[in-house]
Amino acid sequence: MNAKPIVVVGSINIDLVAQAERIPLAGETVHSRDFQIHPGGKGANQAVAVAQLGYPVRMIGNVGSDAFGEELRAQLVRRGVDARSVQTSKGPSGVAMIAVVPSGDNAIVVTPGANALVSPKDVDDNADAIGEAGAVLTQLEIPLETVEYLGTLCVRLEVPLILDPAPARALPADLLRSVSWLTPNETEIGCCVAEMRHPLNRQQTSEILDALVEQCRNGVVLKMGSRGSYLATKDGRQHVNAFPVAAVDTTAAGDAFNGAFAVGLMLGRSPLESAQFAAAAAAVSVTRAGAQPSMPTMEEVNLMLSRSARAD
Repeated sequence: MNAKPIVVVGSINIDLVAQAERIPLAGETVHSRDFQIHPGGKGANQAVAVAQLGYPVRMIGNVGSDAFGEELRAQLVRRGVDARSVQTSKGPSGVAMIAVVPSGDNAIVVTPGANALVSPKDVDDNADAIGEAGAVLTQLEIPLETVEYLGTLCVRLEVPLILDPAPARALPADLLRSVSWLTPNETEIGCCVAEMRHPLNRQQTSEILDALVEQCRNGVVLKMGSRGSYLATKDGRQHVNAFPVAAVDTTAAGDAFNGAFAVGLMLGRSPLESAQFAAAAAAVSVTRAGAQPSMPTMEEVNLMLSRSARAD
């Protein structure tokens, strides 16, 4: 494929996944029905999401010098990701402990490990690759300082930056101004502007969405799980329906969405068409377990889209 690659700057984790009847309360122990180990990390997941769709992608990040490190790098390569820019740092790799319940919902605790060492220097060392990219994907599982530096570089190189603001935190105004597309979920959107520890009502969410659209370069895609998503730009908002499926595991559904949204844009689709394409990819991903193992192929996404079209 003769196309500008997508570059992902972000986290690479090993996921320790326990299947439980429910997510435990504070101080509570619950039994797990099953336990699995999968490669993960929001950055690596999004890179694999892009690669599974047949689009060229390069990963910039760090793994540890522990037993997981080389396997995480090898998994990226096996999935079709260009891992030349994945470095090894002394110490542990990033680890995510995930509890998944029968509905597919999950709770996650992340230990950054080597991801905490992804630095502005790593961004500088790969400036040529970033400059050749059609788009850059990043998240907040690496240091905020590095994400801010990446944003500044993307503006200078005129490369669109797609930011998944997870884990949720307040975002500096300068960073928001460097972001082409911001892709929060309903929990994260309030924290993008200011830390809020209570659920937002519909009016608050709408006001924050408007404020974020004004700051970002292109717009915001608000991910709402089974209720679809909102594509918001300065020209207005459009609701994107979710695809009805029987969810098995929602882990990394947002990563499938982000990777597919970027691929859609790179293939010349409109932002709305790209959001619909991304919704189909996310729908396929929740029908099977794991993060990277759940990422769909182009054929699977097109099949989901065609089924929806026939239903309409």
